[in-house]
Amino acid sequence: MKEDRSIGVIGLGYVGLPLALGYHEAGLNVIGVDANPDRVAELKAGHSPIDDIDDARLGRALRGGIRFIGSAEAKGPLSELDAMVVCVPTPITHSKDPDLAPVLAAAETIRRSLRAGQLVVLQSTTFPGTTTGPFRVELELSGLVAGRDFDLAFAPERVNPGDPSSSGRDVPRLVGGSTPHATERAKRLFENINSHVVPLSSPDAAELAKLLENVFRSVNIAFVNQLALLCERMGLDVWEVVDAAATKPFGFMAFRPGPGVGGHCIPVDPYYLAWRTREFDFVERFIELAGDINLAMPRHVVELAVEALNRRGKPLMETRVGVMGVAFKPDVQDSRNAPAASVMTILRQQGAVVRYHDPHVPRFRDSEGVEYASVPLDELLEDSSLIVVVTAHRVHDWADIYSRADLVVDTVNSSRGKVKRADQVLRLGAGWASPDAAGA
Repeated sequence: MKEDRSIGVIGLGYVGLPLALGYHEAGLNVIGVDANPDRVAELKAGHSPIDDIDDARLGRALRGGIRFIGSAEAKGPLSELDAMVVCVPTPITHSKDPDLAPVLAAAETIRRSLRAGQLVVLQSTTFPGTTTGPFRVELELSGLVAGRDFDLAFAPERVNPGDPSSSGRDVPRLVGGSTPHATERAKRLFENINSHVVPLSSPDAAELAKLLENVFRSVNIAFVNQLALLCERMGLDVWEVVDAAATKPFGFMAFRPGPGVGGHCIPVDPYYLAWRTREFDFVERFIELAGDINLAMPRHVVELAVEALNRRGKPLMETRVGVMGVAFKPDVQDSRNAPAASVMTILRQQGAVVRYHDPHVPRFRDSEGVEYASVPLDELLEDSSLIVVVTAHRVHDWADIYSRADLVVDTVNSSRGKVKRADQVLRLGAGWASPDAAGA
């Protein structure tokens, strides 16, 4: 079996860009393709759009010969490559059905240049049957047949935005091809950048394994979110309870509550699996319920905001509310599906005057598309009657923030260990914080 030494990466976001640079640094000839002309121009100029790749690393790759092109100009260059890997988003529709439009658009881009002997690998997280179903069908409109004329495989990404090591060599890679030859070929391709590549029996098995990883997290997050709501009613501290359980050295994995889930995978993947199960007359209420619980948490955050203001005799209507952090998790600029979007929408719908501060996200749209610009931290603290902490970036001095904020809803336990005044901090899953509770 010949070695594949030239590769195209379709989609240059949090998954595709590190992959493209990884292959380039392993000595392969790499062409990166993206449908967004602005993204391509930014990369060509040496500016990285993601947290995990700095401009210096991108600059070295450009000087070393990596190429970035738009989808419209990809037909000729892609036809010259040995292999192509698709790393595009897989969102859901408003009705929570899978939206394969980006995947099929990438397949169409490849189809226009597909030639016999090439390897095509899908990485985008999706339901079992995508690679050998709609993705394959689109590719075979070229007149070539998977398994006979070209090789086809699925190799799910395992990138954790904000953690560059998650795209490194030490994270095992799963691959499943439509034929044993395709599996072995994909395995060899990924062995250029991964120390341990695990072959599976089929693309379907690899697709379901990836969904299992993410739905596992969704279900456990939903459970601890429900526990947080119970603790509020019981007068207990869910953060204390979870930390206590986590002292057990076996049989327990700690998950913590929050204002909702964000990013591209956890809010989406349960619905991909639940949708697929219905095609087998199998109703998976458990998985879909977990997704719904997590999506409902932003509304509970607003309920806590109302409760906090009621303690001061203030209505939510026309009150200035400042949101701290809109990225989907701490210390990243990625705001995809961030719970802050729904929190801000519901606050605005109920009459609050909403602003936010996030040093990593200068502009942000709520879940209805209303655009906001980040305001300076001092301005937010001085002019807000209520601060809602949604994402706690480490760059902030939280002790200083709690010393200055008049009233806070803390959804992520950012007030732990900070001095708090009476009736100042209402904590998700724990109720009102005790005054002068330094270290608590």
